[in-house]
Amino acid sequence: MSTALVILAAGKGTRMDSDLPKVLHKVGGAPLLHHAMLSASALEPARVVVVTGHGADQVEAAAHDFDADAIAVRQAEQLGTAHAVLQAREALAGFSGDVIVLYGDTPFITSDTLEKMISSRKQNDVVVLGFDAADPGRYGRLVMQGDALKRIVEYKDASDDERAITFCNSGVICAESATLVDLLDAVGNDNASGEYYLTDIVTIANARGLSATAVSCDEAETLGINSRSELAAAEALFQRSKRQSLIEDGVIMQAPETVFLSFDTIIGRDAEIEPNVVFAPGVTVESGARIRAFSHLEGAHVSRGATVGPFARLRPGAELAEDVHIGNFVEIKNASIDEGAKVNHLTYVGDAEIGARSNVGAGTITCNYDGVMKHKTTIGRDSFIGSNTLLVAPVTVGHEAMTATGTVVTKDVPDGAMAISRTDQTNKQGFARKLFSILRAKKAKQAKG
Repeated sequence: MSTALVILAAGKGTRMDSDLPKVLHKVGGAPLLHHAMLSASALEPARVVVVTGHGADQVEAAAHDFDADAIAVRQAEQLGTAHAVLQAREALAGFSGDVIVLYGDTPFITSDTLEKMISSRKQNDVVVLGFDAADPGRYGRLVMQGDALKRIVEYKDASDDERAITFCNSGVICAESATLVDLLDAVGNDNASGEYYLTDIVTIANARGLSATAVSCDEAETLGINSRSELAAAEALFQRSKRQSLIEDGVIMQAPETVFLSFDTIIGRDAEIEPNVVFAPGVTVESGARIRAFSHLEGAHVSRGATVGPFARLRPGAELAEDVHIGNFVEIKNASIDEGAKVNHLTYVGDAEIGARSNVGAGTITCNYDGVMKHKTTIGRDSFIGSNTLLVAPVTVGHEAMTATGTVVTKDVPDGAMAISRTDQTNKQGFARKLFSILRAKKAKQAKG
């Protein structure tokens, strides 16, 4: 049976104290909404419906960035979770499979947990995701009778006995599409908040002779983000989990607590990550590569055996082939560096191609931007770029070619040629002593005045 998702993402998130919609705050370099969509994508859902409200245009754009086929519907008034899910009625029209209701501010529910809910749905009409809370606090409580879920009671509506229950409601629910909509239509708002609670469908289902149950997951999966402090806690949780996962997959980290990763970071086994490295989104590091300390990578691909850093920056579009060396204080942007090439010191390479085994000397700059347009620099294989060379793009340096130190390259350099472009040196005898004398006298006069 196919599955559809309804992701609730309409809340303002007042406690975040931000102009940005709550679900667009980031963990691991990605909006909370994307985490929820990513976990559920393993189910290969037939439909994905995102319910928006506050900042709807921004939230809808983010949803479509992740899934161009996502259906966005708006909740004009915030009247509760049941009301929010009902906004998806038309989007679910004609769909006869199971629907899972998720939350855009709950980023850590795993695909395994969702699969467990789908499996349980085969024997039950309504399945709720619960967790055993170390501190139940103000969570809604799941009132069980054996394997049967009899009702969900909100903390503010719960009796003392019900508040003593530690099995709590995550808010995530699964039911067949027509059954879910039918139950939602019966939900009222006779409660302490005057809202239409999604959780009330459990009581209604039981009253109609339908079966309801709850499956359990780890409490950490259900972490919802409602404040800046909770966002920081979620980031810390994500980083610990991601680091541990990579270590278990064979990645070497000398000080893992200092390495920061993104939701999509891919690192192969036997790759070595030194301390204080930051991986922004879009980075793949192949097996056996080494990322040295204090480097920053984003939108880059590092091949097997390559070395990056220390203190290097790879920007989007950086493509390093096998055994490439990128050294300290080097920045690479939108450039491919072929096998065995070296860019070892204090250099900027942008909008460029560097051929295999070429060596780019310290202080080299590809001058790729004219103030309006970007232009490309091409360096052939087995070439040598002398220190402090300025390559004024668009320009090509051929195979087995060379530039002299301090050269400004404004014309193409043929294969095997050497480019020299600098003024002749002139030595003026005695001039240094004379100039020093004048300057010292001037300084002494200023000191007296």
